[in-house]
Amino acid sequence: MNESTVTVREARAHLADHINRAEQGTPTVITRNGVPVAAVVPIADFYALEEAADVLLAREAEAVLAEDGPTVTMAELLADLFTERAEDAA
Repeated sequence: MNESTVTVREARAHLADHINRAEQGTPTVITRNGVPVAAVVPIADFYALEEAADVLLAREAEAVLAEDGPTVTMAELLADLFTERAEDAA
């Protein structure tokens, strides 16, 4: 895999090229002010990342339950999630 790095401006100007590269298996990292902020990746990589995150979260949940750890209701989980997003946006 031969990753490339481009600025937001370059990515915007050549988005179709970066999508084509992703289709061929090569990701493109997009930077803003020299800091990586996003990536255009092959869809298979994206799905694999989502699956890995799901597996990791499931394992963590199983470990907490096996240790009789604390549990939360769905309402509590959603409230925490939206609170975190509001704080991140501020």
